[in-house]
Amino acid sequence: MAADAVSALIAEGESENTVRSYQAALRYWAAWYWLRYAQPIELPMSVAAVQQFIVDHVQRRTSTSLESAMPDAVDQALVQCGVKSKLGPPALSTVQQRLSVLSKVHQLKSLASPMHDPKVRELLAKTRRAYAKRGVTPHKKAALTLEPLQAMLATCDDSLRGVRDRALLLFGWSSGGRRRSEVTAATMENTRKVGQRAYSFTLLHSKTNQTGAARPDSEKPVLDDAADALSAWLRRSGIVSGPIFRRIRRGEKVGEPLAAAAVRDIVRERAALAGLPDDFAAHSLRSGFVTEAARQNISLGETMAMTGHTSPATLVGYFRAAESQRSAAARLFSPSKTGQNSQQTAPDAGDVAGHGD
Repeated sequence: MAADAVSALIAEGESENTVRSYQAALRYWAAWYWLRYAQPIELPMSVAAVQQFIVDHVQRRTSTSLESAMPDAVDQALVQCGVKSKLGPPALSTVQQRLSVLSKVHQLKSLASPMHDPKVRELLAKTRRAYAKRGVTPHKKAALTLEPLQAMLATCDDSLRGVRDRALLLFGWSSGGRRRSEVTAATMENTRKVGQRAYSFTLLHSKTNQTGAARPDSEKPVLDDAADALSAWLRRSGIVSGPIFRRIRRGEKVGEPLAAAAVRDIVRERAALAGLPDDFAAHSLRSGFVTEAARQNISLGETMAMTGHTSPATLVGYFRAAESQRSAAARLFSPSKTGQNSQQTAPDAGDVAGHGD
């Protein structure tokens, strides 16, 4: 049927990570609904059920503490059946993602989404405002800038795993802060050597280029130390075709291609070995590249050409943060400034009288 073909094409067009996150969210919805209402989930979902979901999963301030409406028995059952990792309310971003998935399902089934109801929209807006007033902000993974990256690389020894991890970290970081799915998409067919210490990685499919259209910035350079590390890995591994980054089996044997989640695991493992905080993950490669570019005064346009961002809005925050660190106004009370001021003659009252603030 045409409807089945449409559904299949939509599913095939989604990234693997998106599909997995949708599946996990829908499993959670089904489990929560069954435990809350003692019946299978039904679509379209009622506005009242969505409101109940929200108040079950977010915290509200009471006279003594922060509480949610989730019954303890339901919370424990969700953990026991494996759809929830631990007791207690999830992050607000997790709640919003699950609501977004519910809305998407209604859209795909041509059903009116309860997420568009004014009562739900108002509840969500007020919830976000309440969280902001408490100082709760979205958690972002630490940016892997040059110094922590160098610390991680120092943990990569001459073992096959160490050579691979060094190549992977430098490839993902120096080619523009590649996403984990983009790192594992690198193959011998789309990554070619173009000089003694230079490779070119052709990135046709990404989060911002879902159609795989050829663009002027599709070629991502891998140069100098990153190129050396990649060459060393290819020599040691003997890889001549297919995916570049692969698992290491017992006995220093090269195995199957890495899954995208393995990039996160490698970043976390190397951070731990380097004695770094545990808030680094795969996305730290991307945020770290952008942050370091801002610190080194690389232009916004040149940075976007490397990262593949289609809008400067995402990057502006990184660049403003870097500029604030160099701000002379922020150092008015630095030791050098106060030392200079102490040697100057203090103005008398007449010099400042009559001046406003």
